[in-house]
Amino acid sequence: MNPFSYVTATDPAAARALAAEGAKYLAGGTNLVDLMREGIETPERLVDIGRLPLAGIEDLPGGGLRIGALARNTRVAADRRVLDRYPLLSQAIVNGASPQLRNRATVGGNLLQRTRCGYFYDRHSACGKREPGAGCDALDGFNRMHAVLGAGESCIAVHPSDMCVALAALDAVVNIAGRDPVPLVDFHLLPGDTPHVETVLRPGELVTSIDLPPVPPGHSVYLKVRDRASYAFALVSVAVFTHLEDGRASRVRIALGGVAPKPWRAYEAERLLTGTSLDDHLIDQAAERALADARPREHNAFKPELARRLIRRALKGALS
Repeated sequence: MNPFSYVTATDPAAARALAAEGAKYLAGGTNLVDLMREGIETPERLVDIGRLPLAGIEDLPGGGLRIGALARNTRVAADRRVLDRYPLLSQAIVNGASPQLRNRATVGGNLLQRTRCGYFYDRHSACGKREPGAGCDALDGFNRMHAVLGAGESCIAVHPSDMCVALAALDAVVNIAGRDPVPLVDFHLLPGDTPHVETVLRPGELVTSIDLPPVPPGHSVYLKVRDRASYAFALVSVAVFTHLEDGRASRVRIALGGVAPKPWRAYEAERLLTGTSLDDHLIDQAAERALADARPREHNAFKPELARRLIRRALKGALS
């Protein structure tokens, strides 16, 4: 590990000033410390933001909820308001990591965690996310865990967060100090020609909280397929929320994880189902439409069909 200096931030403005000069924020450290240990991240200075007043969970006018960026995942998943109004978020967080990690990890850190692609972690491999312009060894390598939607020739790594998949389905908004809020679905970026630019954040910017808008009464399901039940990142995950009025779906939200470089909303599938009775035939059509643009590689050709099956199962589960 390279030498670095360490400072504790006393207020958000001071933290932002230090980070604008190239320092890295340290919150729970469950991702950053691993990256530093492997030599992937080599910051010269860490700014500990753990004492900033950003860990609260508070009600918003109209029935929404604001979750501070430094709120621990365990606390969020167990919060009565989350369980009552947004059980989808609690389900995703619990599925996302071991209890020990959830006790330490923060909401903001979860939002900003970096890919677990093996080529990204291997400094002897070509990775444009780690070294801009280097190419991507995963394209023709062992790409079982990699993206089938939204990727390109520069990078096919997937975003690893379970929490963000639920937030995408819940139309969450990310609050950033000093600028307008950003919808969660727009916060993470597709790789394009700049896979190392992963979010809309500019140098020094600080995520302060996430807002959940009020949602009508409905049914939600989070499903995750992984290699082992104890603790593993998703091969495919799906978050579904439905609200029915007079037997028809007035709101449908479908978000996928493990298949794209960002939490992936299945907008076409949602539009197909909205206003319908969600019968089996339409659900099958929606699942097909959600993966219509899938471009699998040699080792992850199973992912589109797995995702289709999970979507069908989640939608039918949300109706039961």
